[in-house]
Amino acid sequence: MASNYQAPRGTFDVLPADARARQRVEAVAADVLSRAGYEPIATPAFEDTELFERGVGRSTDIVRKEMFSFEDKGGRSITLRPEGTAPICRAYLEHGMHKLAQPVKLAYAGPFFRHERPQAGRYRQFHQIGIEAIGADSPLADAEAIMLLAELLAELGVPGVELRLGSLGSPGARRAYLDELRAHLREHESELSKDVRERIEINPLRAFDADDEGTRAVMAGAPRLVERLDGEDAEHFAEVRTLLEAGGVAYEIDPTLVRGLDYYTRTIFSFVCDELGAQAEVGGGGRYDGLIEQLGGPPTPAVGWAVGIERILLALDEGEEGQSRDAFLAVADPGQRQRALALANELRHAGLSAEIDLGGRGLKGQLKHADRIGARHVLILEADGSAQLRDMRSGEQRAVETAELIDAIGAERA
Repeated sequence: MASNYQAPRGTFDVLPADARARQRVEAVAADVLSRAGYEPIATPAFEDTELFERGVGRSTDIVRKEMFSFEDKGGRSITLRPEGTAPICRAYLEHGMHKLAQPVKLAYAGPFFRHERPQAGRYRQFHQIGIEAIGADSPLADAEAIMLLAELLAELGVPGVELRLGSLGSPGARRAYLDELRAHLREHESELSKDVRERIEINPLRAFDADDEGTRAVMAGAPRLVERLDGEDAEHFAEVRTLLEAGGVAYEIDPTLVRGLDYYTRTIFSFVCDELGAQAEVGGGGRYDGLIEQLGGPPTPAVGWAVGIERILLALDEGEEGQSRDAFLAVADPGQRQRALALANELRHAGLSAEIDLGGRGLKGQLKHADRIGARHVLILEADGSAQLRDMRSGEQRAVETAELIDAIGAERA
């Protein structure tokens, strides 16, 4: 039956089979991250708009074009969160987490919102898993974060993943480079796209992400920041690479790698998957040593990443199969329904999945329904109190004592 109502453009319903696939991703992530000491945190789905304008950057596409912002009934400007790092840094400051043992290692999962053109792997409501390690400036924190994301993707079995690594240097070093980059862009201004020309002064690094052919030709000859690192920036980047190599994590240095948020400093990285086509990035992140200070706190180094659940599931091509049940309890006589419910509860308490007929079907209809929902076994309760256990895969059927039912189904399940 069709409805006049549909999910809003760029959003989608998570149906049961997809929900189970998502739960598996989140469960694996929770296990991987908790073993490394990352504690769960959750922040509101909306925040003051200024948090993102100050934290993410007014010159970014996210703030300029993609945020869902509105005025609440109190006249305040509110924004559905487009990313997770700024809200967690706000929570770190608000709750005095600088008083805790540093670094504070936090993990999150949830929905995020950006007004983008919907396409495969890009939605207006999407879901991410992420981590933040706040209060550590060591290259070890960078390497650990990268290795955790590599471990998560490997444990989930995401195919064809490659790590691209870069560095934006410290803010002071980057300023000198940006002057050099702006000079290059101005020299070729007539060859650039309109959008890039408009952002030469405010955000020239984004030119590296441009799809426009003329801009890409100009950027092929542009100076590279990673090639101009020196002093502590160069030492930090070299140490991160050494740690990754020691940990057996393969990477490719990408001198054109940039991120879509202004708060990044030094190490940046991106995990891409060749299964995803144009939207190749599965997840990524980097170091953001100035964000806490931008939000009114003390200078506090930090590093983190986010990975898209939808991107992972697209790469895995999961979510289409239904869930099988260990048992379905069918009754040959309506007088056995109470007994069937009691037995189903016993099976569930023993850790097995079990269903009974809720639709008043005859025995033939119950067996057909059991097959449709993927039941491995059907226990048929006869009118005389006896029971038959049918294996739905082989079709074999045998008499069974209901007192032995848990052992019988559990043994076949194993």
